[in-house]
Amino acid sequence: MKNIITIFFLNIITFSSAQYHTNASKSEFGFLVGGTYYLGDLNQFNQFKNTHLAGGLIYRYNIHSRLSFRGNLIYGKLSASDAMSNIESHKARNLSFYSDIYELGLGLEFNYFPFQLGHERYKGTAYLLAEIGVFRMNPKTVYEGIEVELRDLGTEGQGTSLSSKSYYNLTQLCIPIGIGAKLSLGHKVSLNFEIGIRKTFTDYIDDIGANTYVDPTILASENGPLSANLSNLSDDQYGQRGNSLTKDWYVFTGAMLTFRLGKHSKCFHQEY
Repeated sequence: MKNIITIFFLNIITFSSAQYHTNASKSEFGFLVGGTYYLGDLNQFNQFKNTHLAGGLIYRYNIHSRLSFRGNLIYGKLSASDAMSNIESHKARNLSFYSDIYELGLGLEFNYFPFQLGHERYKGTAYLLAEIGVFRMNPKTVYEGIEVELRDLGTEGQGTSLSSKSYYNLTQLCIPIGIGAKLSLGHKVSLNFEIGIRKTFTDYIDDIGANTYVDPTILASENGPLSANLSNLSDDQYGQRGNSLTKDWYVFTGAMLTFRLGKHSKCFHQEY
């Protein structure tokens, strides 16, 4: 299977390079604006729920007409609340969180059609995005009118005799995967629309990872009463807190405007 995939992408590169040759700047720099939302224990199914404004910067290097290297820096916000759920057991659980998200991603764009800024024929295409990224989170909530950072409280017994788990890391890896469309607006400017989902390797964007609650008396004695209070806001000590079998996800969707750095390129089409 790996050999087949390698041959497939080599064929794309060879075919595309035979059609087009760029002898000027291949770099683009631009801005992106859109929204981010979260999928996890506090929002399992509702796409676009609690979407927050997001923005960032993007750099693109066009290797050839079907393949581009890309780097992007994105800032957004994620949040969810059981109080907004339609599921009664979730309302009874009564947990909530919000977190700023800072993401750095590096990867490749694969154009469905040949694309080049300023080309008279190939001035639009759909594309696929595959990246490796790192993001920074810090889940918080509001308790009795005061903003509280959740990680250091150890609401699931982290750092106590109740759990063997250590405090989760606020910096995590992700795999952004997306689809989009790009349109050339001349020799210098490109307009892009994109939606991309982020697979993460943590279940704690929302500070919820364990299936059950820990003993509130022991938690209060070892981590403090605030930790015990925010660990379980329901009336059921033996209910389900989260789902340890799944990880959290988040999504960015929006528009990008990129500008070519340097002079516009010249294309030479080869006839066969």
